[in-house]
Amino acid sequence: MTENPDAADQANEGGQQRELTARLVVPEMDCPSCAKKVDKSLQRVDGVVETTLQPTTGTANITYHPDRTSEADVVEAIEAAGYEVVGGADSEDDKLKEAAGDANIAPPSEVWTSPRAKKTWLGAAFVTLGLLFEFLLTAQNIALASVLDYPLHVADVLFLGAVAASGVPVIRSGYYSAKNRSLDIDLLMGTAIIAATGIGYFVEAATLAVLFSIAELLEDYAMDRARDSLRELMELSPDEATVKRDGEEVTVSADEVEVSETVVVRPGEKIPLDGTVVKGESAVDQSPITGESVPVDKIAGDEVYAGTINEEGYLEIDVTSTAGDSTLSRIIEMVQGAQAKKTETEQFVDRFSGYYTPLVVVLAILTAAIPPLVIADPVSVDAAGYGISFAGDWQTWFIRGLTLLVIACPCAFVISTPVSVVSGITSAAKNGVLIKGGNYLEAMGEVDAVALDKTGTLTKGELAVTDIIPVGDTSEGDLLRHAAGLERRSEHPIAAAILDRADKAGVNDLLDSAGFESLTGKGICGEIDGETYYAGKPALFKELGFDLSRARRPETDGGAVAEDTAESDDEAFAEDALATLEREGKTVVLVGTEAELLGAIAIADEVRPASKRAVQHLQELGVERVVMLTGDNEGTARAIAEEVGVDEYRAELLPEEKVDAVEKLQAEYGEVAMVGDGINDAPALATAEVGIAMGAAGTDTALETADIALMGDDIGKLPYLYNLSHTANDVIRQNIWVSLGVKFLLALGVPLGLVSVALAVVVGDMGMSLGVTGNAMRLSRIEPNRFPDT
Repeated sequence: MTENPDAADQANEGGQQRELTARLVVPEMDCPSCAKKVDKSLQRVDGVVETTLQPTTGTANITYHPDRTSEADVVEAIEAAGYEVVGGADSEDDKLKEAAGDANIAPPSEVWTSPRAKKTWLGAAFVTLGLLFEFLLTAQNIALASVLDYPLHVADVLFLGAVAASGVPVIRSGYYSAKNRSLDIDLLMGTAIIAATGIGYFVEAATLAVLFSIAELLEDYAMDRARDSLRELMELSPDEATVKRDGEEVTVSADEVEVSETVVVRPGEKIPLDGTVVKGESAVDQSPITGESVPVDKIAGDEVYAGTINEEGYLEIDVTSTAGDSTLSRIIEMVQGAQAKKTETEQFVDRFSGYYTPLVVVLAILTAAIPPLVIADPVSVDAAGYGISFAGDWQTWFIRGLTLLVIACPCAFVISTPVSVVSGITSAAKNGVLIKGGNYLEAMGEVDAVALDKTGTLTKGELAVTDIIPVGDTSEGDLLRHAAGLERRSEHPIAAAILDRADKAGVNDLLDSAGFESLTGKGICGEIDGETYYAGKPALFKELGFDLSRARRPETDGGAVAEDTAESDDEAFAEDALATLEREGKTVVLVGTEAELLGAIAIADEVRPASKRAVQHLQELGVERVVMLTGDNEGTARAIAEEVGVDEYRAELLPEEKVDAVEKLQAEYGEVAMVGDGINDAPALATAEVGIAMGAAGTDTALETADIALMGDDIGKLPYLYNLSHTANDVIRQNIWVSLGVKFLLALGVPLGLVSVALAVVVGDMGMSLGVTGNAMRLSRIEPNRFPDT
């Protein structure tokens, strides 16, 4: 249990009350109905501003005014709802206190040896002995006492012992539910146990108490397994770091390391914080962050991330972010935040259960009360041994009403979606895919079309100059000198490629340009020696009114081009050279003024080897349309599209035109996912139902703005993401409809005498809760297809 240190000193301007946030661990709060009970109790505390309850992690964040209430009052309210707060400031258990220190997730629980489990096993032993005396040792089942002239035999006493051992915790929880006006399973089961005991149905009361307690333990175990995936994610973050201070190496808590300090990481150790390698070289396993299956070589100047593993060499790392701001910390925080965002299905389930439970409770009461009054003569029909009975006695129909109360519990139905969402999101995070909410997991599985940006997504985004074609009297050096002089003030990848080529060609005396201006989606311009020069697409020069047919080829060894053939030759050069380059998938940058063309520079971006297989796999998985969107020219777009196998492409798009393209895809196909770099494609990413950013591990903007982030530059994770999301939707639907279907069939069988209390608990409650949890856990077994990127 901790307080938010930032909020502790937070005082709003104007004298407004400051607020504190208590982060508490409530392990037994493991279902939506539990959270509702806690929420209702907290609502009665004056001064509580906001509550965020997460049953999937067993945590509660409560913001309150310290001048009106205290953390102790908040804890008391939670305990008044029947749930223990562990590891708090006042906890006497140091292990629990340490385990819950982060208040990020409930610590692992000893489900089968807990006090509740011991009471359950004791109750089970009493029931077993009671049944033995009731049906086998009948001669020894003597009366020991009588209550209100009702004899209590040995079996009855044993059954009452089972109710006391296993049923009292249930009744206690039911009391808290009634106190908080929460019609949940605890109230229903507690009421049923008390009612059955009160009218002498000791066998039913004991059986219900023990079986329900076992069901609760199994649900606790299932939820603890679901929480394990979150714990594994959190355990990636190292607790300690070896830091160089005053010439010595000291081991300190990772939280104590400051930015710009130097940490030492030896072979086999985890890298404790984000940083930049300043000394040493090694292969680093980045799979915890990016999901990459092959270790990545790191040398001085390379970025490394907290939680990744140094495989073989010695590294010294300059820390660039504190423990709380590392990429891993942000991933964990976002995964936890994703649990709080309810999907549309979850919202539907919550609304439905609000009607379902009261309705079945009313039916249970009517079932217990009406038939004995209406049915005068017992009717019994033995249909193929099923023993369908319409007896009119009160005992029979009371038991059937009791059975319907058990069936009224919507536990399996309610937890079916959250456990699936947790399993899917945490599985994705461990494979290098960050899903920001269950709603995005659900939406990704429903997309009909996927729009892919070209540069940095389908291609590596590592541009290189492939052709330098000077025109007229211009030399290659002059062309590069002018082009690099213009591009030196640009941050575009094309500029980096041209500057890199100029450097390699030994062109050092770059021309200075003034009045630099970026012409979005077209190129750039600037003044050199008082004249405006342009570098950009051929379309830019056409807009300037430049006639490309006036471009002259460079002189050959045979002398100048003959005057009578110059015009036709120029036209052939302009048309054929540019067309050929574009057909080869190269981006052409023309350099010149409004009156004179200096030449053309062709630049190409290598297609990722995994792109073709990823596109093919998306199509095989059922995506209706895979479309490439790019600002590149028609020829480049066509060449890349043909190589990777997309269904269609749209070229020469400005950023706002990509938005229009996404909207047209939505109108034509339905749900659309857009994949881009998370920055330049931000408008299109925001327009699509799901925005997916590539290579987000080192990009804060992409992490914050995208709905889903592929942490590594691996387009091969896209089919995995779609498959995971699509399967998650299938799992959620299966869980909902199967749990509802089983409840419905059980409910139909109750009036016919086909369903006993034990069957209702074992199948309808215990069985279905385990079934939906186990079904959800299979999402963690879905792994990415490995498409080699070499």
